[in-house]
Amino acid sequence: MRVFKYVVPIMVIVATVSLYMLNRNYADLPGTTQLLITVGAMIVSGIISYFLFPRDENENS
Repeated sequence: MRVFKYVVPIMVIVATVSLYMLNRNYADLPGTTQLLITVGAMIVSGIISYFLFPRDENENS
């Protein structure tokens, strides 16, 4: 599906920025908590981008 061409890179970008910000601003959080927050952000951003970006152009809706 064409939509995954956008969803996966957005999830990777969100994970990278999330880990960077958590390590920089909230270094006192345990690593597992930082990882859980990052995974949650990845899932939420993936779901939102899946529904917001258009599907295949040839598909009749």
